[in-house]
Amino acid sequence: MSDFFVACRYRFESAMATSVRWIVPYVPMTAVRAFGRTAGLLAYAADGRRRRTALENLGYAFPGRSEQARRALVRAMFAHFGALLFELIKFGSYSREQMLAASEVEGEERLRQAQAQGRGILIFTGHFGYWELLAMAHALRMAPMTVLARPLDNPYLHAALEEIRTSTGNAVIYRQGAVRRILRNLAGGGIVGVLIDQHLHSTDAVFVEFFRRPAATTSALAALALRTGAPVIPVFALPLAHGRYRFIYEHPVDPPRADTPDAVREFTQRCTDVLEMYVRRHPELWMWMHRRWRDLDASAGQSPLGERSDAETDA
Repeated sequence: MSDFFVACRYRFESAMATSVRWIVPYVPMTAVRAFGRTAGLLAYAADGRRRRTALENLGYAFPGRSEQARRALVRAMFAHFGALLFELIKFGSYSREQMLAASEVEGEERLRQAQAQGRGILIFTGHFGYWELLAMAHALRMAPMTVLARPLDNPYLHAALEEIRTSTGNAVIYRQGAVRRILRNLAGGGIVGVLIDQHLHSTDAVFVEFFRRPAATTSALAALALRTGAPVIPVFALPLAHGRYRFIYEHPVDPPRADTPDAVREFTQRCTDVLEMYVRRHPELWMWMHRRWRDLDASAGQSPLGERSDAETDA
C-alpha cells in the first residue's frame, strides 16, 4: 500500500475517532456498550483474516469444542473489543467521581500490602477485558502508575490514546530506555504495569507454555522482579451489568527460589499461568485474533534483561 493511501487511511481513522469522542459524552454507557458491540460484530463480518486467525487459535486452545462453539466465541470476542474501544472513549470523558462510581474493586488490600514493602510494584495483565480502564481508575484509587506500552501505527490515534491513558495521571513508557526508567520508578516505590501476552520478536523473549503450546513471551517482567525484589501482582478488569466494571488485584505471584535453574523462565511461566486461568474462565474477553503462537526457533539465544535491548522490552 502506497504512503499516500496509508496517510489517507490514518486521517480517516482519526476523523472517525474524533467524531466518536464528540458524541459519546452525551450517550449513556449502556448504549455506548451496545453500539460498540454492534461495531465489533460488523468487524467480525468484514475482517476475514483476523476471523480465521482467531478460529485457528481457538482450535488449538479448545480442541474439544465444536466449530460452532468456537465461531460463537470469535463473534463474542469481536463484540467485546468493539465495545472496549467505545467504552474506553466514554470512560475517558468521565469525571473522577464517575470513574470511581462505575467500578468496584476486589483485592485492593493486596496491592496496599505490597506497597508497604517499599520496593515498588510490578503489575501485569494481558489484552484481556478492560485493562485500559483499570489503569485509569487505578491512578485515582491508589496512585498513578507507569505503563509499558507499544505505540500505535497511526500517529493520530496514538496521540489520542496517549491523551486518554494519561488523563488520570499515569505515565506511558515507549521502547528506548525503558529498562532504566522502570528501574528508577521502582526504586522510588512506584508501580509499573506490563502486558505479557503478545508474541515477542526479541532475544529477550522466553518460550513458556500458554494453552499447552510454546509462546514467545517477554522476560522483562520476571527479570525486573528478580533484579529488584518488587512484588508481582496480576490484575484483571471484567465487565459488569449497566456499564460498570470489576477491577481485580490478584494474590502476588511467588518468585522461584534463588537457586532455581532458569529462574526468569520459571517466573514468566507462573505469571502466564495466572493469565491463562482468567482467559479460560472468560475466553471471549481475550484477543484471539493476535498471532500469539508463531513458528520461531525456540532454541534462539535469550537474554533475561539487557540494556542493549531496551527497545524490545515493550509488551
